[in-house]
Amino acid sequence: MNGEGLGSRVWLTIAGMPLHESVLLSLALTLLLSGLAAWLGTRLSARPGRIQMAAEVMVVLMRDAVAEVVPGAAVPRVLPFIGTLWVFILSANLLGLVPGLSAPTRDISVTGALACLVFLAVHGYGVREAGWRAYLRHYLEPSPILLPFHLISEFTRTLALAVRLFGNMMSLEMAALLVLLVAGFLVPVPLLLLHVVEALVQAYIFGMLALIYIGSAIEVRGDATPPSSTEKEQ
Repeated sequence: MNGEGLGSRVWLTIAGMPLHESVLLSLALTLLLSGLAAWLGTRLSARPGRIQMAAEVMVVLMRDAVAEVVPGAAVPRVLPFIGTLWVFILSANLLGLVPGLSAPTRDISVTGALACLVFLAVHGYGVREAGWRAYLRHYLEPSPILLPFHLISEFTRTLALAVRLFGNMMSLEMAALLVLLVAGFLVPVPLLLLHVVEALVQAYIFGMLALIYIGSAIEVRGDATPPSSTEKEQ
């Protein structure tokens, strides 16, 4: 792969290792969001201001969305992961609005990393809820013959997560560039609105798909024999 990568420019080279724009922006965004969350956590008040109220409304909306998919007892465990996905992906998508910057999610390596996190989270939550034996056993149901198809499905849906987000964000920025080249800067407002709406939609879809996958993994416990305490500790 050349220096441009798939939608990513090389911004810095350290000891011969190129650091692409998408990697540096992702790291900067992670630090920024972490610092913002820590700052908000130290300023919680019984009489919230506008920022705290906005954050609380956002958390409530995300909690309600998670509660629609996973059992109530699992909501507190699943919400932090899904909420972080939503906030990070939305913020990364919106970075494309900043002049001179590209959305990190238009780089397949970033969306692939996010999809891998979802893959690990799905199985992590599944094993935690059902126990590793019961969870692995569900791949043999209703017949062991279906095991290869179950395994293929796990990898293909992870690949689809990465490619869907990457393709949509790449096509959005390319379409916006083409319109600007053809029409000049006479139509900036509709383009900005389109980018904001698409950023919201793509973040929501990615998070909901991850939530559905996690919900289906958690439900394995309901389809299998409840694990013993020894099995869950293993």
